[in-house]
Amino acid sequence: MPTEPPAQSKRERRNAAREHAAALRLAERRRQRRRRLVVWSSAGAAAAVVLAAIVVLAVTLSSTASAGSTAASAGTIGPEGMADETGTVLAANTTGTSGATKDGIACNTGEGAAEHIHTHVAVYVDGRLRPIPVGVGVVTPSVQDAGTPDAFAQATRCYYWLHVHASDGVIHVEAPAKATYTLGQFFAVWGQPLSATNVAGATGRQTVFVDGKRFTGDPATIALGSREDIQIDVGRAVPFRAVDWSASQL
Repeated sequence: MPTEPPAQSKRERRNAAREHAAALRLAERRRQRRRRLVVWSSAGAAAAVVLAAIVVLAVTLSSTASAGSTAASAGTIGPEGMADETGTVLAANTTGTSGATKDGIACNTGEGAAEHIHTHVAVYVDGRLRPIPVGVGVVTPSVQDAGTPDAFAQATRCYYWLHVHASDGVIHVEAPAKATYTLGQFFAVWGQPLSATNVAGATGRQTVFVDGKRFTGDPATIALGSREDIQIDVGRAVPFRAVDWSASQL
């Protein structure tokens, strides 16, 4: 016959009960710790996913902003070390061949040296860049490599103090005397209108930037500054797009 286990004393039963309860508490603590680890791991994974999404979004926005801010600089480098600007020109070169003084700007056989600075001008019409034509202010222009990014206009007669050699949107301010010259005077040399309602025939709501800062006055009054970036948006506004002067000798 099987042997029955000996009867336990009260002390032994209490000790056994305490040990069993302690074992249950230990097992419960272990289960709770495992649950916390699972929750923390899940939360950590979720946080990592969120963080990764934030990083991707930030990089995308940064890249978009960077692309927007330097878009005017992207492209083939032209003869002046500036990005060539392509697209339908804003208006034809209507400087004319008379060489007559226009809005106080004369046309001389040589380029002036007392005032010698360069200003970039970009005009966007409904979001599209409309370049300034080669040879504005150059009378009568002889254009080398016409129709290519290397196009460069030289005068056969005279240069207005405000003129454009290449298809990079750079106005050369080369005058025999130091003075403040304006964008309106350049448009006068060009033979095109410029006002708060009309930019060389393009009409509509204007958004104007000078070196990235909003300008709310008449664009014709903007003074031409050294390595200044002027942007005029007609119709749909686009973010300001700075040009890169670093490769030029201007």
